[in-house]
Amino acid sequence: MASTELMLRVANSIGDVAAEAWDACANPGLSDIGDRSKDARCGAPNGRGPRLGTGYNPFISHDFLSSLEFSDSVRARLGWQPMHLLASDRQHMLLGAVPCYVKSHSRGEYVFDHGWAEAYERAGGSYYPKLQVSVPFTPATGRRLLVRPGPAADAVRAALADALIDICRRCEASSVHVTYPTETEWELLGSRGYLKRTHQQFHWDNAGYDSFDAFLAALSSRKRKTIRREREQALAEGISVHWLSGSDLTESVWDAFFAFYMETGSRKWGRPYLTRSFYSLVGEKMRDRILLVMAKRSGRWIAGAINFIGFDTLFGRHWGTIEHHPFLHFELCYYQAIQYAIEHRLARVEAGVQGEHKISRGYLPTTTYSAHYIVDPGLRRAIDDFLKRERAYVTAAGEELAQSTPFRKG
Repeated sequence: MASTELMLRVANSIGDVAAEAWDACANPGLSDIGDRSKDARCGAPNGRGPRLGTGYNPFISHDFLSSLEFSDSVRARLGWQPMHLLASDRQHMLLGAVPCYVKSHSRGEYVFDHGWAEAYERAGGSYYPKLQVSVPFTPATGRRLLVRPGPAADAVRAALADALIDICRRCEASSVHVTYPTETEWELLGSRGYLKRTHQQFHWDNAGYDSFDAFLAALSSRKRKTIRREREQALAEGISVHWLSGSDLTESVWDAFFAFYMETGSRKWGRPYLTRSFYSLVGEKMRDRILLVMAKRSGRWIAGAINFIGFDTLFGRHWGTIEHHPFLHFELCYYQAIQYAIEHRLARVEAGVQGEHKISRGYLPTTTYSAHYIVDPGLRRAIDDFLKRERAYVTAAGEELAQSTPFRKG
């Protein structure tokens, strides 16, 4: 870098990095709003919902990542050792940052490399530790090479990508895995020697609907009738739905939601990742950037879904319930998210991984990305060959799934 001399270091806790400095790289639009404690209550450009700054992504914010660490949801003993990469100039201004973790397993990532690990171990290698560049437990696309805007931004971004490889070799890790980066970052990483991988999610796009009924009107008659029937049946047992945000997010509400999370998460994963204190912390730091969609029956909460609000996107994360009711999952996680996005003029809803059943409910196939640097030449060649075939499959599958759109033809 001819014009900028970088100082690179790692931080073993995001608490070692000033929130303002991190967010100047992660979400620079926040710096134009003023007081951090009020940034989500200043009024959006469209006059509705929180004003969050152009391109704001909740998951790469200092608030979210520190809530994970300070709640002990992310820590070395659980196989997530923070080792964030930082780049500063001569005046010690933070120019770039990477949320990075040393992993001793492959859980909580949603980009599966268990087969790679098993093959390498059978061949006599040690796949762990590895470096994971991601937002833990969060399969949502966002920037991973966080760079402060300026004339040196592209050079800093490339330097961070190269530095990850250097750190990987120095600490004798097997690999670097960058999961759910933007497509632009994915292309950059590919040019720096990372192997490129694609995946499929299902997102809902807002075509300028002014109501949920307007969205339904765009669907085929059969799909429209199905959704209306599902919504009616979901609430048939006297269930009411409530949107909670800001001061609505009390500790008693979090107690109820955590019970849902533990009940449903234990069935799905065996061991839920997030601690109870995570919800208190993130609820305090990000209360106006969180939407809880909660269901109540007979005077008590019975189910809920948590969403995080970005600049133009509603990110659905996870849900839970202590009672089974037909279609309640679809209502809380998909239909209510669409309704909220329409009413608050958000461009899209990202509802997480998996679920071809989302297509019939208006969520269409969308390509997501990851990039992988593999140190061992033999393992690298094998994975490179696998990824070439996998990328072709993901493309073909996406094109086929897109043919089953629920929208009216023409």
